[in-house]
Amino acid sequence: MFASDAPAAIRPSERALLPDVLRGLALLGILCVNAQDFAGYGEWTQRGGDRAAQIVIDLFFNGKFISVFAMLFGAGAFTLLERGGRALLLRRLAVLLLVGTLHYILVWHGDIIANYAVVGLALVLLEQARPRTLALVGGFAAGWWAINFTLVAAAAPRGLRSLPGTVFANQTYADIVSERAHDFLPGLGSVVGFDGFWLLALFCFGGALYRSGVLWWPQQHRDTLNRLLRWGLGLGLPLSALLAYFNTQSSYGAELWSILVRLTGGMALGLGYIGGLGLLTASGKLGWLRVFAASGRLAMSNYIAQSLIMTSVFYPYGLRQYGQWGALPALLLALGLGLAQVWLSGLYLRHFSSGPLEWLVRQAVYWRGWTRQRRN
Repeated sequence: MFASDAPAAIRPSERALLPDVLRGLALLGILCVNAQDFAGYGEWTQRGGDRAAQIVIDLFFNGKFISVFAMLFGAGAFTLLERGGRALLLRRLAVLLLVGTLHYILVWHGDIIANYAVVGLALVLLEQARPRTLALVGGFAAGWWAINFTLVAAAAPRGLRSLPGTVFANQTYADIVSERAHDFLPGLGSVVGFDGFWLLALFCFGGALYRSGVLWWPQQHRDTLNRLLRWGLGLGLPLSALLAYFNTQSSYGAELWSILVRLTGGMALGLGYIGGLGLLTASGKLGWLRVFAASGRLAMSNYIAQSLIMTSVFYPYGLRQYGQWGALPALLLALGLGLAQVWLSGLYLRHFSSGPLEWLVRQAVYWRGWTRQRRN
């Protein structure tokens, strides 16, 4: 039915379990954090049960799962480099940039796909890099970002955080799309300029985990996984507690410091999560966590579906709930939606080998026109 010249998708029996489980869990964790943006509440304004929910989000979700997701993106990029070289990776990044652009303009301003596509271009320069080199480049990029942002945070002017805007209140869908289309390129440049080095670090760490075999054969790398778990928890949990504290403070300086500890602590605890889940996989003790592999295999379709559903609940062209929910109900909604996606993904994969968006992206990447252009 879908005949093409594209290589067949990897069969389930040939897939490594750990990356799919990590990706599925990361999707759920990212949704729990993004619920704050969808719902339009300020973290530092939460009280009672909402504050308790926000603390849970900051301790275990905020910055952690987006780091895991970015590392898996890096691992996937180096997989493509080994299979088809720079040309294949560049084609995929071009398609992802298009998908991310459409997602940003038509659905939600919090898109990460376009950012990944732009920063991912740097990976072609590391095509032949070995795991140690990738780890060193990642460490340098992370250190460079952290030092520069520390200087920015230390020089923060006095003042209070700005509350989430109410710009959606009287806007139609056409108004919102027009505004996003106008802001897309400047916004993309701003985001890449802000956290480009940080994303590059995560991509490189993911590439090192892939090329060393840690993600694909965890049973052969128990010592590495143990170190990731110990160091990740040891550094990540205290920084996450500091993030939870900063997110109870209303000052602008606290907002900047929260960004620093969110990304550094998120990277550390994200590596800790990889270590812990890797050890469970190596020991055959993943248990019920295996179900997350299904949503991980449909990552892009599920990610876009999350945006469509959440904006339909909160934005003015949907149920108009923006600014009406606190952290606790938003977190419960995110958990419910994310777990429903896990179940639905399992049902879907009984009948299809890949998700609808995954299939479309694959067809675009392996489109024969790319080959003709290259030959010409």
